[in-house]
Amino acid sequence: MPIQNTSMASSSQSYNCDVFLSFRGDDTRKTFVDHLYSALVDRNISTYKDDETLPRGEPIRPSLIKAIEGSRIAVIIFSENYANSSWCLDELVHIMKCKDERELVVLPVFYGVDPSEVKKQKRKYEEAFNKHEVENNSKVELWRKALVDAGEISGWELKNTANGHESKAIKEIADTISDKLLSITPDVNEDLVGIRARLQELEAHLDIGSGGVRMVGIWGVGGSGKTTLASLFI
Repeated sequence: MPIQNTSMASSSQSYNCDVFLSFRGDDTRKTFVDHLYSALVDRNISTYKDDETLPRGEPIRPSLIKAIEGSRIAVIIFSENYANSSWCLDELVHIMKCKDERELVVLPVFYGVDPSEVKKQKRKYEEAFNKHEVENNSKVELWRKALVDAGEISGWELKNTANGHESKAIKEIADTISDKLLSITPDVNEDLVGIRARLQELEAHLDIGSGGVRMVGIWGVGGSGKTTLASLFI
């Protein structure tokens, strides 16, 4: 069953998730994706990973469509066998559609593949499409265009994950996502001069995700004119 078109009401866009992860399970579910998911959750970033957050008993494809459309950022992990899955390619088409019509931020990760292999469908991607052209000819052009468009987006290339390179990349990706969420979250009152920079500084000091418990004290003048101190634990 192909992913269906749904209404794109960007003006009344509502979000129920920060990040949607698109990946080929057999390649990365128990390795890179699992580690990235943990890093995001540790930063209190709500993340959709199908085996973790897919509601039991719901039809899979409608749930995925809803999750994509309800996310602020989509991270696409292009691995060697990503293009083998028509499921992944259908996801990709809808992600790119939401990028154009719902301002979904798309961040690609090229895991063990070169961006040119994705963009031009070479090597493993070419082999996959040789099969798709026989089995799903009606959707091949849509899939090819989505790969071309995604391959042109600047992302991360992870060809050598040894010697801590993967953990370093995961931290960089998680940090980038945190920064992007801060910049696109409408909760920040831009009329308060300098508030965004101060929030970023506060987030850096809190070092959320590194473990442990922190107490934050807020010192100010209350409505009664008295100076008060409020505290909370994080």
